[in-house]
Amino acid sequence: MNDNDVINYSNIFLYRKKDVDTVHEAKVKAHHLVYICSGELELFENGRKTVVREGECVFIRRDNRISMNKYCSKQTRTYQSIALFFDRKFLLDFYKKLDPAEVPQQIKRSKVSVMKMPHRPDVASLFESLKPWFDTDEQPQESWLKLKLIEGLYTVLHTDRNVYASLFDFADPWKIDILDFMNENYMYDLSLEELANKRDFKKVSDETPQKWIIHKRLEVAHEMIVHQGRKVKDVIMDVGFKNMSHFSKIYKETYGMAPSVAY
Repeated sequence: MNDNDVINYSNIFLYRKKDVDTVHEAKVKAHHLVYICSGELELFENGRKTVVREGECVFIRRDNRISMNKYCSKQTRTYQSIALFFDRKFLLDFYKKLDPAEVPQQIKRSKVSVMKMPHRPDVASLFESLKPWFDTDEQPQESWLKLKLIEGLYTVLHTDRNVYASLFDFADPWKIDILDFMNENYMYDLSLEELANKRDFKKVSDETPQKWIIHKRLEVAHEMIVHQGRKVKDVIMDVGFKNMSHFSKIYKETYGMAPSVAY
């Protein structure tokens, strides 16, 4: 592996960067564990700051927006981390094989999106077993990689039982409320996979999710422009539109005037 590189081994990512000092904001689309091998990671979410230092690990829940700073180690001048991503297919397969007796009852979906993992032998041994793959050209076996993902998922579940409700929000009794999900995420570019997973949306709306999102963005934009006096160029970014001419066209079709004269 080179000094500036990212390797993806079936949703296990090895990341190494020299002289990094970056600020990055991203929509988190998958639950994942991040372990810092060298350097430091700062996470900012809803006004809450979490610092993850060398030898520490953090769980990040999907469907939220996080700003992050990555800093190199002063000794090695390198930032190096390992991340395990838990996609929907993996979680579905895992859940199907769970013993119902293992599944906790009467738990609630946590509002915390970033959870610092405790210093425990199971967490340390998991990532120590992955570190050697930074310095080899060999490809790990798929079956071994899957076992590592399962091992990582169990470390999360053993840390906070409430995480069951977030990881398996496709199953009762934790199935996420469709309208809540859409109202919280309308401004983001939801993937086709995310929208496809919201099949129950037709039970609460006659519109397709895509049309609902456009109408929701227009409604919020109209409120910001007319009642808050916000500038159009700022509003379209906040609500998720990318193109001014497209926004102006559908805004005029909906409200009978151009957004530029609405305030």
